[in-house]
Amino acid sequence: MDRWHLWRGLVEAVVKEVTAHSSCWGKFGPPLLEGKRAQNTRERWQQVHCLLDQGVGLLECSRRLGLAMNTVKRYACHTEPDRLLRTPTYRPGLADTYRDYLRARREKDPAVPVTHLLAEIRERGYAGSANLLVRSINSGRVEADHAALSPRRVTGLLTRHPDRLDDNQHRLRDQLAASCSEMTTLAAQIRSFAQLLIPTDGNAAELTDWITRTRAANLPFLHAFTTGLERDRAAIDAAVTLPWHNGRTEGVNTKIKLIKRQLYGRAGHRLLRQLILLN
Repeated sequence: MDRWHLWRGLVEAVVKEVTAHSSCWGKFGPPLLEGKRAQNTRERWQQVHCLLDQGVGLLECSRRLGLAMNTVKRYACHTEPDRLLRTPTYRPGLADTYRDYLRARREKDPAVPVTHLLAEIRERGYAGSANLLVRSINSGRVEADHAALSPRRVTGLLTRHPDRLDDNQHRLRDQLAASCSEMTTLAAQIRSFAQLLIPTDGNAAELTDWITRTRAANLPFLHAFTTGLERDRAAIDAAVTLPWHNGRTEGVNTKIKLIKRQLYGRAGHRLLRQLILLN
């Protein structure tokens, strides 16, 4: 087992965990999506947990509610319905450049017409349409303190080395980690697992302690990650205690896959073998 793959597996589990806590860290970004979809999510959560409290199994819940089994499992593993809601994700927009100016104008004059704002920011170089500006204002992007956050971006802030973060990113990461007790525990577990990727003799015992702490926390997606670690524990212990790794082998495999894809539909096995030997 390569240490890179260990970190990759942790990051994928963290993305799922962060996504499940959108209602916690979402207050540092745009507001949660509301409307009919959010209402349906809360109603389904109530239906699933009402049946579970009555002793109904997951399969029977799926049959009664007409939902897929994986959907029922997803609703069942969350203790609060708001954790199923997601923060909206946006592509960078033309109006984002003028967010500070628009926020200041709306704070000074909350009733300022959009047509006036449009004319003012066009004098400052805005090239977008009026509809784009209206959507930015109505979605809450103007009032947000920073650009829209996504689970991937939050995960990147939590998993990136502290030396590679600037002051604003440090501040935002600390706010995200303190948004709820689970996010605080998640951030601590990420940091402690990163230290295990520096191979030393005592890391096998430290890994056991890390798995115990993770399973004691309310982090169900990390629980699945720890199950995978236990399933191949001998290889994991070797990866975190021994200085060797199979990075060179992985590099060769990647190069072979690249050559193979370049030859799809154009050559046979003999030419592929020859190119691999020559490279």
